[in-house]
Amino acid sequence: MIEFKINGRAVSVDADPQTPLLWAIRDEIGLTGTKFGCGIGMCGACTVHVGGRATRSCITLLEDVAGTEITTIEGLDAEANHPVQEAWRNLRVPQCGYCQSGQIMQAAALLQDIPNPSDDDIDAVMTGNLCRCMTYPRIRKAVREAATAMSGAKDNG
Repeated sequence: MIEFKINGRAVSVDADPQTPLLWAIRDEIGLTGTKFGCGIGMCGACTVHVGGRATRSCITLLEDVAGTEITTIEGLDAEANHPVQEAWRNLRVPQCGYCQSGQIMQAAALLQDIPNPSDDDIDAVMTGNLCRCMTYPRIRKAVREAATAMSGAKDNG
């Protein structure tokens, strides 16, 4: 039995400790916002936060997350109104949308680490998240919009 918190809720998963976290999230816990893309940690569709860090859940084993706190796209904001999610909607970033939960989770981690990123910062951090629809210019713009919104929220609150 592997125990951890996911989106603020304590869970116990009765699965092989070598099971990828992605499959526990989707199949055991029932949260399907995190997507399977490549299975080798290269595309970023499966990105979640483990202990606040952007992590590829397809290559992270259950045994490695025991006792940690995990946030999925469903837990980023209870009403899906995190500044990154709002910017994604405002700028209509997704086309097919498949990669977007991983993109959003990576962007949220980026803004936690670098509150006012340059385009080079955005490109460097987001480069591991692939978008087959090629919405990269809108992704970069949305990250900048979210950074502005987040800095305003910090200044006003």
